[in-house]
Amino acid sequence: MAALTLEGVGFAAGSSRILQKIDLSLAEGEFLALVGPSGCGKSSLLRLIAGFERATVGQIRLEERVVSGPGLHLDPEDREIGMVFQSYALWPHMDVAGNVGYGLKVRRMPTAQRNTRVAEALATVGLSGFEGRRVQNLSGGQRQRVALARCLAMKPRLLLLDEPLANLDAHLREAMVEEFRRLHRATGVSIVYVTHDQAEAMALADRIAVMSAGKLLQIGAPQQLWREPADATVARFLGRGQIVPVELTGAGPRARARLFGHEVSLRAPTGLARGAAFACLRRRDIAPGAEGFAAQVIDCRQLGDRYQLTVSPDAAPELHLHCEVDSAPEGSDLRMAVSDGWVLPPEAAAV
Repeated sequence: MAALTLEGVGFAAGSSRILQKIDLSLAEGEFLALVGPSGCGKSSLLRLIAGFERATVGQIRLEERVVSGPGLHLDPEDREIGMVFQSYALWPHMDVAGNVGYGLKVRRMPTAQRNTRVAEALATVGLSGFEGRRVQNLSGGQRQRVALARCLAMKPRLLLLDEPLANLDAHLREAMVEEFRRLHRATGVSIVYVTHDQAEAMALADRIAVMSAGKLLQIGAPQQLWREPADATVARFLGRGQIVPVELTGAGPRARARLFGHEVSLRAPTGLARGAAFACLRRRDIAPGAEGFAAQVIDCRQLGDRYQLTVSPDAAPELHLHCEVDSAPEGSDLRMAVSDGWVLPPEAAAV
């Protein structure tokens, strides 16, 4: 049974169409990441699921229960959903236990049962013994855990996380990624996680949904989206894919193509016709070699014990391609070998 189903969901504010025909489903216990650039509609979609906004069209179901549809809108408190905001939204005048147990108190849960539930939630996020701490005396990572515990104490059917690590420094973000992984394994709760950080999404999610301009472009396992992006937008957003023009000369799972005047073999969708196309090259797909397309070195920058190399193909000097190498090249003239790449589907616009 799907924990969450969206069918044809759209959302408009005045004359602005913010979301357009979103179809997706979340399996029970699945971790789904919504990614995309700022303003693409991912946080708006989360608010529709939570019930803070009302969908203009379409239907939203939690398991088999319709919570949003034509003539129907269930309020957030009736959806049995937990949501963690970027700002954490903790009460500064309450201690940790007060914050975690607030929703249970509103539901008039008996004190003894409420205290047990609060203790269980804090243990789950690694904050046992923090019940009496004031939230203003906690670190950013600890406040994030309190916000999570508050949701878990309510035993939600679905947990929504809106940019939960955006306010943390790099070290704390890395630690909290590990915490989210542990939390998901421990609880098995279904999660929808909004982020603009592709590294977070790749590390955490069972599947990733890539959004742009209010539309859902592609949804799939992280490795699938990395290796086989549906279009240039997905390719560029996940892993900064480099889009290059190619001329297909032969079909097959490994298509033959001409790239900057050099013959290469690329992975490709089935059924592609010969002719002009676009391909996605990852940084690890190209490297200096004895054979390959001719290029000029534009820049060479040291990154720890490696170097980031920027080259410009002789056949397309307006393009700048990047790769990482073990040592700085000698001279500015190179041959760049292509070890892999993905030909974008013919309907994909390379913009």
